[in-house]
Amino acid sequence: MTTEKTFPAVREGNPAAGRDPKWWTLAAVCLGTFMLLLDITIVNVALPAIQTSLHSSFADLQWVVDAYALTLAALLLTAGSLADMFGRRKLWLVGLVVFTGASALCGAAQSPLMLELSRGLQGVGGAIMFSVSLALLATAFRGRERGVAFGVWGAITGVAVAIGPIVGGALVTGLSWRYIFFVNLPIGVVAVVLSVTRVLESRNDHARRPDWVGFGLFTVALASLIYALIESGSVGFGATRVVAAFAVAAVLLVTFVVAEARNDHAMFDLSLFRLPTFSGGSIAAFGVSAGIFSVLLYLVLYLQDVLRYSALQTGLRLLVLSGGIMVVAGIAGRLTSRVPVRALIGPGLALVGVGLLLMRGLTAGSSWTHLIPGLIIAGIGVGFINPPLASTAVGVVQPQRSGMASGINSTFRQVGIATGIALLGTLFSNRLTSAVATRTAGTALASHRGAITTGLENGSTGGMFAKLPPAQRGLLEHVLRGSFTSALDEILLVAAVISFVAAVLSFALIRSKDFTSAAAGPAAPAH
Repeated sequence: MTTEKTFPAVREGNPAAGRDPKWWTLAAVCLGTFMLLLDITIVNVALPAIQTSLHSSFADLQWVVDAYALTLAALLLTAGSLADMFGRRKLWLVGLVVFTGASALCGAAQSPLMLELSRGLQGVGGAIMFSVSLALLATAFRGRERGVAFGVWGAITGVAVAIGPIVGGALVTGLSWRYIFFVNLPIGVVAVVLSVTRVLESRNDHARRPDWVGFGLFTVALASLIYALIESGSVGFGATRVVAAFAVAAVLLVTFVVAEARNDHAMFDLSLFRLPTFSGGSIAAFGVSAGIFSVLLYLVLYLQDVLRYSALQTGLRLLVLSGGIMVVAGIAGRLTSRVPVRALIGPGLALVGVGLLLMRGLTAGSSWTHLIPGLIIAGIGVGFINPPLASTAVGVVQPQRSGMASGINSTFRQVGIATGIALLGTLFSNRLTSAVATRTAGTALASHRGAITTGLENGSTGGMFAKLPPAQRGLLEHVLRGSFTSALDEILLVAAVISFVAAVLSFALIRSKDFTSAAAGPAAPAH
């Protein structure tokens, strides 16, 4: 029988010894999570400015997002196991330091490659923090207080999402995109000091050693999949390197599953998926990320590159989405201890799907106000999902397995982001190419279709107007807007389908009886 070393920090002379540490733990975790989520939403708003400053291609933009999501997803499971073994507070501190340092490197980047590599390093720190955050809360809190802690955590995520676009827009417009990363430095320092002086240690005395074989297989498989999806947008699905990358990903993913099933020390405990609630929560985590959060990149490009709004103006308009998330997350956090989780997550995902469908129908003459109803509905949906989703991971396992459980759930979130950005980007590029060809056929712009497509993808259409006769500029504007909105319409439909499928599956799978008791007894068996 495994035992949990809950507060060895008392013996280690932790300054918080003798005091009730759980609320300090909540404060430290919320501050670190706030920094992580603030960074994600800030980066979305800043992408067009990064694209212009570093002369980045559309694929570079995808990698700026996916380099972070990829390393985050790949390391989450291993980080969770290491946290259970060596101490959750210790790993949390490592993650904070790495993430903060990588933020400084991102802000100093002088090329797309340097930024992508620095974002990958950010993902390393983020992986540790994500995998440990919920485990720290699950260890520190019990019973109804655990529901309160998760509710507060969910509300904080809503605040971070809400103010991210505004903070990012203000920094990009008033200073530079580089400050969206430098802003993490003071937050990181405060979080480190608080964690060192107030958070107590916890670990599993019988934690298993890291599964390095599984880590290697999963990392290479996921990297190959993302590479194939992104490259297919520019060279097509039939290109040799794309086919080869898909094949490598498929073989390694199958090998990973087989290896994990036979490994007594697997980082990815497949037995957890025998609990329908755990599977449903993982599907929901993937669905919300692959749906609305993957679409955000393309909405930002639409607002800035097509409608010509500044970063700050874009951030203000995205408040329609993030404000809804913040308000509803607070309500959902209070409901998690009273309402079945499935009644929040399933309908929440369905609302996200409805919101994405309402955003469709954009034309060359559309204004941003067309997006408002869909953004509001999608924001309400996400607000209902986030707080209860946290408990579907750690709430169905014993505390000593919470590191792995929360790591798996967060992995599904990041895999959803990584694959969603790449898949939607490929569909977007293909649709954009055909839409430009259709709209320029038989016009004076027919010979410029390649430059127009490239300009739309790279955010460099402004210079085209100066090169054209005044009589053709109106036609170019119509082609640009019409082609972009046509491509955006297609990926909104795909994202909505992903959200609806996730809604149905999560509602069917998540069950109240799978959750452990307040005393953290064994989870109820699946029937």
